[in-house]
Amino acid sequence: MIIRILGEGQYDVEESALDKLNELDATLEAAVEAGDEAAFGTALAELLAGVRSAGAEHPADSLDESDLILPPSDATIEQVREMLNEDGLIPG
Repeated sequence: MIIRILGEGQYDVEESALDKLNELDATLEAAVEAGDEAAFGTALAELLAGVRSAGAEHPADSLDESDLILPPSDATIEQVREMLNEDGLIPG
């Protein structure tokens, strides 16, 4: 699976990492729903770090389409709220 972090690049992530990433996504979603800026910042940083550590950088010169798109590390709570769907940012 290819996951793009906006403004940063793409990462190849194994399906086996999705359970942990879904846990981090649920924490982020809860912070957004609660409007908790402090928890939001921490949760977003942890989700993006989880993708970076679970994945390998996808070749920058590749034109492969991303399976999932995540917000940049400096995204606001409102920007993330607009990106969320019923499954959060990471379906599953």
